[in-house]
Amino acid sequence: MQKIIIYDDPSVRANLLPMTYTRPVGAIRTGIVTLAEKWQSHIAGEYGWAPAADYLAEIFPAVEADADTLYIAGHLIADAGLAAAVTALAPGERLTDTSGAVLARRGANADTDKIYDGTVRKIEQLYDIFQLNGEEIVNDWKRMVKPGNSQVVSTTNTVIGDPSLVYISEGASVEGAFLNTTAGPIFIGPGAEVMEGSMLRGPLAVCEHAVVNMGAKIYPATTIGPWCKVGGELNNVVMQAYSNKAHDGFLGNAVIGEWCNIGAGCVASNLKNDYTPIRLWNYPSAHFLRTGLQFCGLIMGDHSKAGINTMFNTATVLGVGVNIHGSGFPRNFVPSFSEGSTAGFTDVSMTKFFEIARRMMARRHVELTEAHERMFYAIREAAEAFK
Repeated sequence: MQKIIIYDDPSVRANLLPMTYTRPVGAIRTGIVTLAEKWQSHIAGEYGWAPAADYLAEIFPAVEADADTLYIAGHLIADAGLAAAVTALAPGERLTDTSGAVLARRGANADTDKIYDGTVRKIEQLYDIFQLNGEEIVNDWKRMVKPGNSQVVSTTNTVIGDPSLVYISEGASVEGAFLNTTAGPIFIGPGAEVMEGSMLRGPLAVCEHAVVNMGAKIYPATTIGPWCKVGGELNNVVMQAYSNKAHDGFLGNAVIGEWCNIGAGCVASNLKNDYTPIRLWNYPSAHFLRTGLQFCGLIMGDHSKAGINTMFNTATVLGVGVNIHGSGFPRNFVPSFSEGSTAGFTDVSMTKFFEIARRMMARRHVELTEAHERMFYAIREAAEAFK
């Protein structure tokens, strides 16, 4: 079987912090599935990881490589043309784009360039995750959904547009909802539930075992990752997995990691009052950099929490393990393992962090392992540079 390693470009990985503190770039979800899962659907093989951070290797293991192993840059978005070019590589060849950037190689020491002149789509900045999400939902839908495999849409629902663009997986429940497919398809994963009164506009993905609460308003280009629970108003949001925004409140143009909780009434701005372009915190430069965007909301690292009625300024970045509560707007960047409000922040002890993580993960029957603890200790050490 073909061995395939999804590797991190270190500079890309740095730009995608805090999401890449806890996962390789290829494990980021955009569309219905992760970047690595897109490659798995195009090229069969035995997959492994080569994360840029050594501490991730225990949770995201490699495969034993050989001279024929394919190495694929984890930030690339797979499509049929690019996958064909990768599989066509001969041993010792590497695939580059027209600028000379290496996309893939066959063999660890491949140095004979083969140029790919097709379009290459990439996740290189945090905002790429939500900006490309609508397009990727459509692309994943076309690849994953087979005609005739959907459940019949219940007559309790109102479908606006083409009913064939509503896909409801086995074990999912959708009752009394408004489903609008005029701008794109709606994907409902296995075991997911969409409760009555919800309003969903495609392109949209509600992944396996996710829950959309009663009366939720979900706008296009939104992905509700596996085991997430949402309510209120969401617009162009990508929730990775296992996170909750279960109550009223607005979230738009946002990326939410795993094991996050956003309390009732939380609101995150995605547009500045003066309509000026947005600056976003960038870890490698330790500065707020211009994005050229007009819309950008909350970026929330794994295991971060926001108490009820928390308000976030446009383009706020929270690291890993942040706990925010109280009134007022916190600053636009909060380092990992910080707790507090506009009155000030203190460090979160690892003992307290692990206690909270264990309790939250146990609710989804997931164990916080010793390997996870070692990972978070390494993240804590790396994050000290930003406090």
